[in-house]
Amino acid sequence: MFAELLTLVIFGIFFLFFALPIITLIVTRFVKIIVQYERGMLFAVGKFASILEPGVNFVIPFYHRLEKIDMRVTTIDVPKQEVMSKDNVPVNINAVLYFRVFDPEKAILNVEDYTYAISKYAQTSLRNVTGEATLDEMLSERQQIAEKLRKIVDEATDQWGIKVIALELQDIELPEGMKRTMAKQAEAEREKRAAIIKAEGEVAASKNLSDAATILRGVKGALHLRTLHSLNDMSSDQSNTIVFTVPLEVLRALEDVD
Repeated sequence: MFAELLTLVIFGIFFLFFALPIITLIVTRFVKIIVQYERGMLFAVGKFASILEPGVNFVIPFYHRLEKIDMRVTTIDVPKQEVMSKDNVPVNINAVLYFRVFDPEKAILNVEDYTYAISKYAQTSLRNVTGEATLDEMLSERQQIAEKLRKIVDEATDQWGIKVIALELQDIELPEGMKRTMAKQAEAEREKRAAIIKAEGEVAASKNLSDAATILRGVKGALHLRTLHSLNDMSSDQSNTIVFTVPLEVLRALEDVD
């Protein structure tokens, strides 16, 4: 009985320290798990063999090599750089780019590092596209410039199995001197609009006064009543000293009384 128990203990120790690690190593070498958002590029003796779908896949160690590709949308920052606008204004500009892999085979076989490659290509294209626009166009037509840039990068990276989903211009930094100039221009524009509005108000007020004068002149006794109404308004404050003239219409009203 003791000998059997000792045999089981020895077998358990052997299995725990020797057999189990070997079995684990074999399983990890032969069995590869690919998650839902990935695809596996399988190479056999250096040659492309097939694309492995999500799930459990079996490979042969040393004969097969597996590279996993993330199929989700990836975001990269296009580094900030100084560009010269069409009207020779230096600006610092950067962007953010969203892309995903739609063809894993092209992404691995046609380019060494597709993330690095697309970042550098977007950076170069950003300089070229913004250099064809004036400063005013950069500020007012940012979305159109970004869409033009997205199409250029998307067409170039199609051969890499990359689909550019969106590209947005983030920051457009102007020189300090240009900022002050634009601030002065904006202030002058606001003053111009204020002067125009004030002039339009004065024109409307003068028209109303002209219409009121026409009405008062055409209605008998109207000017007299307006004068009495004004005197009543001013007499409410006893601290006021009132000096007024009597309109001719008042004198004519007195003549009618006689």
